[in-house]
Amino acid sequence: MGCALNPAGSPTEDYRALSLWHATAGEDWTPRAPLAGDLDVDVAVVGAGLTGLWTAHYLAEADPALRIAVLEAEVAGYGASGRNGGWCSALFPASSETLAALPRADGRPHGRAGALAQHAAMRGSVAEVARAAAAEDIDAQLARGGTIDLARSPAQLVRARAEVVHARAWGRGEDDLRLLDRAGAEEHVRAAGTLGATYTPDCAALHPARLVRGLARAVERRGVRVLEQTPVTAVTPGRCGTPRGVVRAEVVVRATEGWTAHLPGHERDVVPVYSLVIATEPLPEEVWAEIGLARRETFTDHRHLIVYGQRTADGRLVFGGRGAPYHLGSAIRPGHDRDPRVHARLLATLREMFPVLARGRGVRVTHAWGGALGIPRDWCASVGLDRDTGLAWAGGYVGDGVATTNLAGRTLRDLVLGRDTDLTALPWVGHRSPRWEPEPLRWLGINAGLRATTAADVEERWTGRPSLLARAVAPLLG
Repeated sequence: MGCALNPAGSPTEDYRALSLWHATAGEDWTPRAPLAGDLDVDVAVVGAGLTGLWTAHYLAEADPALRIAVLEAEVAGYGASGRNGGWCSALFPASSETLAALPRADGRPHGRAGALAQHAAMRGSVAEVARAAAAEDIDAQLARGGTIDLARSPAQLVRARAEVVHARAWGRGEDDLRLLDRAGAEEHVRAAGTLGATYTPDCAALHPARLVRGLARAVERRGVRVLEQTPVTAVTPGRCGTPRGVVRAEVVVRATEGWTAHLPGHERDVVPVYSLVIATEPLPEEVWAEIGLARRETFTDHRHLIVYGQRTADGRLVFGGRGAPYHLGSAIRPGHDRDPRVHARLLATLREMFPVLARGRGVRVTHAWGGALGIPRDWCASVGLDRDTGLAWAGGYVGDGVATTNLAGRTLRDLVLGRDTDLTALPWVGHRSPRWEPEPLRWLGINAGLRATTAADVEERWTGRPSLLARAVAPLLG
């Protein structure tokens, strides 16, 4: 979730304009000093997002003698880590069935026990983020209110019920995920057309830029060098090439998420797909009395095209979703961060969910932004270390990265230090996703899938039944 490639050369004041989170992080965003010539360290981390910084944090904590450098093309928190929806959840992009089928080192599948261990580790990661932030005195404005996933049509209610049945089949009880009727759902949030919902306590709303910036300061206090304005142009065993010098290291950790495709040799490992977000002005208490979210629950619904929202500590609604196109050649450009059509659809959806926002003059949107998230071909995040080359990696979070990055950082700590632990035995460790198709095939396929997902929601509004189109394309969309 870091950006260590292709710097945009943004002046300092532009960083505050990236998102609501950047504007309200309490930072002046002056870049740290860049690399000043060749450097020798024990561990080089490429990307100062949450993956890279959690890795540096746990390594420095475990072995203060390690020489660690984090290389960042822009500033810490520039990428997805600083501009996401602010969900710290136990969601993992791959299903329990997928995780159970992943092979161990001996070729046998991890099975049910492995999938359950992965889920338990994700649940624990939500608590660990909160613990570590408090321990490092990071004010991430964290509130652990859980997630309410609304069913606002008969088809969505079918999916909500099926989700709970699936959870029970995997031994997940009421304390993990439960089905709510309309009255139960409205105890959390009152959205138009609600028929029911699922609820999990395993999510915290937070301010992502405050978290990532605070973490950067925390690792510096432990002796880690955070080198900003230092783009990495090549990663090979034992070295990172940059325009400012070569960094030599026994272990090199690639923590570049959506920017991975811009690294030579990794062009088809992960595709950057944009998610866009809006934020309202702070809402008055009488409006919140109608909406709910008193415990700052994160919220979504069971539609096919993902949406997500939260109530911020200063009383705003932050609401985002997919819908922006994938750009040919895995392009990432500042101009892609804002798409007026998608932002307008997000506002329309928010008003449709909460009609109080459309009354009178309506609610004012103060910030609109976006950013690239990383999607592997099989939609399964992974973490690992090749002991022969010293090259390590983590990523492919498909937008569920705030807690998963923390699990990745702790896992990479154990891998780098040669520890065999419960974390290094999890199914996602060492997994290698297949590569994406060459262009223009992946451009055609990804954007066709996006259109199909949008059409599936339209189909369900017309028919009132679960979409046949969604069922047909589900295997292609993870």
